[in-house]
Amino acid sequence: MLHLRSSLPLLPVFGVWSLCYALGLPALRADIDHGQGEMVGEVTAHSAILQSRLTEGTRLIDGDLPGHAGEARFEISDQESFTPSAFTDWLTASPDHDFIVKARINGLLPGHPYYFRLQFTEKDRTTAKTGPTRRFHTWAPGSIEPVHFVVTSCMNYAAFHGLTKGSGPPYTGADRSLGYPALEAILKLKPQAFVGTGDIVYYDQPAKTAAKTQPELRRKWHEQFVQPRFPKLFAEVPTYWEKDDHDWRRNDSDPSGPYEPPVNLGLATFREQTPVVLPGDADQKTYRTHRLSRDLQIWLVEGRDYRSPNNSPDGPEKTLWGQEQMKWLKETLLASDATFKILISPTPLVGPDDAYKKDNHTNMGGFRHEGLAFKEWIREAGLTDRFFIMNGDRHWQYHSIDPTGIHEFSCGTLDDSNARKGRIPGDPKSTDPQSTITQPYGQGKADQVTGGFIEVVVSRPPTAGKPEIAFQFYDDTGLLGYRKSFTTH
Repeated sequence: MLHLRSSLPLLPVFGVWSLCYALGLPALRADIDHGQGEMVGEVTAHSAILQSRLTEGTRLIDGDLPGHAGEARFEISDQESFTPSAFTDWLTASPDHDFIVKARINGLLPGHPYYFRLQFTEKDRTTAKTGPTRRFHTWAPGSIEPVHFVVTSCMNYAAFHGLTKGSGPPYTGADRSLGYPALEAILKLKPQAFVGTGDIVYYDQPAKTAAKTQPELRRKWHEQFVQPRFPKLFAEVPTYWEKDDHDWRRNDSDPSGPYEPPVNLGLATFREQTPVVLPGDADQKTYRTHRLSRDLQIWLVEGRDYRSPNNSPDGPEKTLWGQEQMKWLKETLLASDATFKILISPTPLVGPDDAYKKDNHTNMGGFRHEGLAFKEWIREAGLTDRFFIMNGDRHWQYHSIDPTGIHEFSCGTLDDSNARKGRIPGDPKSTDPQSTITQPYGQGKADQVTGGFIEVVVSRPPTAGKPEIAFQFYDDTGLLGYRKSFTTH
């Protein structure tokens, strides 16, 4: 039987258009479609945000996928046959919100599969088209069933397609138009969730055509998510998103500086383009925590909205997270009785990182004071043994152990084209020249650096019966390169 209730109002390729333009002919309008597929975001035990975008066809036109005005609604059911089913209210796809429609579905059952599909039309609801079936599964916070999800970062479209020079070579496979091969490897693992830690798009790449205006920022999201491997993955796997510097303003950006895009435009575009908050919900914070099972709770933090200027003197008054978020983070960590706790941060707290930077909690002259104080608080609170940090932003994978005993796992970049050799403990050009950090695994010494992702697996082996958490590093082909597991004492 279906259980749910809705809130809201259940609230570079050339196409036909380019050919017509070149020949001086009237443009032929493409049919209304949903070329970026659907996304599910912020799944909990009882709710989820569904998102789609109405488009002119399904292919880029002069590097962008135009939106199409119309109406849409979501049909949802706990049966793949959609018998019975329920519908959201009809939602308006307008240029004000980039033709994106979102709805939060409430009243779902925990630990339960759900199916949904989009109905959409230009004008006449009686002739609305119905899209393919998508699916997701709610979490069961009291369950000891296994949990597994993937974490990745740094999706540089321009570097992947050879439009700008990346850290590695561009992808040259015949399947390049499909997007990042790593997405296929992720789908094969059938994870319960996909976490993007930031740098989902790169506004500042290529540098000569850096995005500064709202249409230019939106175009970056369109070109990224129209690549077929994204809709294919997100039809099966729900998402959680964080933003960082490149998908806010530019590299190592902070709220200071007169450069474009402006602070508020970067913030608004992230909230618009991802299923993290609903349209018009200006008060909803983008830092949050989710209980996934009896054994696991995750925290997703906001690293750009509340930070002090990068170049301000480091010390007790300088903050990357802001006082309110820090208070929330400590209180919720202490209140949680989950066996394992994971802080998923857009930027590192352990590293090591490049010594010249001033952008994150590892950087000397950056936000090191706050980072050291937080890690010491974790140790004093007695959380170290079951608390872990996962980070994006760094373009190499590593497993590092802080002097406090905290383990940090860097997922690296999604694709080889954006990966580089990293800094290692003891490197004089690193944030750890004295080699105080232990690094059991890292791509600082590797002959070949690859992109990829981390899979987190939490389970209770039937023999031992003790909860176990494992961090499994994969390259972009799905090859397992390193695994580290922990059990309770």
